[in-house]
Order: sequence, then structure tokens, then C-alpha cells
Amino acid sequence: MRYGFWLPVFGGWLRNIDDEHMPATWDYVRDLCVRAEDLGYDLTLIAELNLNDIKGIESDSLDAWSTAAALAAVTKKLELMVAVRPTFHNPALLAKQAANIDRISGGRLTLNVVSSWWKDEAHKYGIPFDEHDDRYARTSEWLDILNDCWTQQHTTFNGKFYNIADNVLSPKPFPHRTYSGLEKLIPNPCSLIPGRPTLYAGGESETAKNLIAAKCDAYLMHGDDPSTIAAKIADMKQRRANHPELPPLIFGVTGYCIVRDSESEAQQEVERITSQPDPTKSPAGFANFQQFITGSQLEKKLSLRDYSVSNRGLHSGLIGTPEQVRQRLDDFEGAGCSLVLFQSSPQHEEMARFSKQVMQHK
Repeated sequence: MRYGFWLPVFGGWLRNIDDEHMPATWDYVRDLCVRAEDLGYDLTLIAELNLNDIKGIESDSLDAWSTAAALAAVTKKLELMVAVRPTFHNPALLAKQAANIDRISGGRLTLNVVSSWWKDEAHKYGIPFDEHDDRYARTSEWLDILNDCWTQQHTTFNGKFYNIADNVLSPKPFPHRTYSGLEKLIPNPCSLIPGRPTLYAGGESETAKNLIAAKCDAYLMHGDDPSTIAAKIADMKQRRANHPELPPLIFGVTGYCIVRDSESEAQQEVERITSQPDPTKSPAGFANFQQFITGSQLEKKLSLRDYSVSNRGLHSGLIGTPEQVRQRLDDFEGAGCSLVLFQSSPQHEEMARFSKQVMQHK
């Protein structure tokens, strides 16, 4: 299993707690990533939103791409998985930008391709907002252009959303992946698509899953129990089998992690971070709840209590004593996952705890 963490570009992951003591600043995330390498973490996921979805739109949030470029220069081993939303990026320009950051990092940049859900954010930044299936149709064209620009010269593309004429992109991305934990992956990412950063994506609609099976290298799943994850993996393997020219998918799961010395202490922390706010004084992070659930096609209903923790994180069940969390991780690995991406709060303290009590005993 490879261990990764979400970079706290929004100042935390809890919508009902204003100050998690993890400010959305360059100094905080830089120190966190440098320390994470020493603690044994393999990667960080750098989310991309131009407005703060967790603490409210007036709160600080870090830009994903400039942050990734800066981290590429100050880290040595971490995989830098940057979320990218095709709606916000011309594919040829993004291919150029990503190739340059990949060169700076020495082959450690990968992408998490996300089809946007937040209409208000797009409008506030002057970006057209497509409806669900059109967003994925755009993403499909976008991925084709990205791949062609990275792997060949003189790319020409004429589609519904993009037109590219005789693109030339030099230098190309670093020729292979060099981040930590490669020996744990089967298949090795170096053998996926030579000369291309690994492409991750997630999604629960039929449109999303079919696109990922056809054009990406890895499938990321939001929080669920291991048996549900196993069923999702089996389904995606069947979809991938329709593309025998491609290597097997890599599978990862995300979750919010709470490790304590006793079950009761862990449950006390769950209650603290999910306590319902006074509806007349609801924190700003809850303002987008309805827009999120209507802008996404989810496989299960999401309660306001679930939404208090980002990305359905509690559903993964990574909560309890070190022994219980280690067993849960074994269950995810048995289900077919080779990657777990954690959220926790406050991250400096909780990531150190997880490394000492869980990672170092596996």
C-alpha cells in the first residue's frame, strides 16, 4: 500500500470548525510536504478550486498549479498529484505547463483529472459551465489532446470543444516516473504510457466510469467500506477489459483518518468534528451543499452530517485504535487498492501520529 495525503490548500477539511490550526499558506504546506517525506509518505494530492469550498468562499485558498511548481523545487521523493479541471485549462497550454513542472520535479508530477461541479465558481471566474455529460465530453477531447501533445509533435485536433493546429511542445515530460513507492505498485507506472505522467480520475456516473476506463491510468474512489470498494473495482476491471490494449488500472481510495489509543477517544473526535452547527449561524463552508449534490451524480445520498467532513471521508471507516486502522487498510488492500489518500486535522500532528502508530507497523 502507498500512503498519500491531501494537501490542505483550503486550511482544513472540517466545515463546522472555523480554525483547524492549519492555515492556507505556502509556509504551512511546504513544511508539511518536506516533513511528510521524512515520515514515509509517498504522495500528496493538490486539489484545485479557485474558491474555498471548505471554509467559505471569502476564505483563503491556494492555487494548485503554482503551489505544485513550488513544491517540485523543494521536495525530492513525493509524487505531486495535481487536480486539474479541463473546463478551466486549455489542454495544449496545460500540457506545456505540466511538462515543465514535471521536469522541475524530475518525473514526479501526476494529474487527477476532475470534471467540475461548481457552477458559481466557474461564473465568478468567467468560465463557461457545461452540464454533466457535456463536461465529460469536453474532458474526453481534452485528454486526447493532452496525451498527443505529450507524446508527439505537430498535434492537430478538431473537435466540438477544442481546435489545435500543428502543436509543437518541447520539452516533453520527464520520460519516466521517479516518485517514492514505485516498487509497491503493480503494474509499475513506468510501463503505463511511456513518456506521460500518470492520469488519475474519479467519478460515479456511467459516463465518468466509462471515460476513465478508456483513457486514464488509475481510478480514485471517495470514502466507502472495503466491500463496496471491492465491488467498484470489479466493475471498473470489467470496463477496462473492453480496452485490451491498455494495462490494468491502478485503484486508490480516500478517507478521513482518526487514530487514537482507544475506540472511545476516536468516537469522541468523530462527534466533535461532525456536531451540527446552529442553522442560524451555519459556517460558510455549508453554503454550497445543495449545489454540490445537484452538480454531481453520486451513487448514494449524502447527509449534511457527512458533508461536515470533506469528500465523504468518514465513510472509509479509518477510525479507531492503531490496530483497527491497520486492519481496515489491510481490508482495502485485499479489495484491490494500492493507494490510500488521507485527510486529517490538524495535519502536522495527525500525520506524524499515523506514521508512527500505523505505517511503521505494517
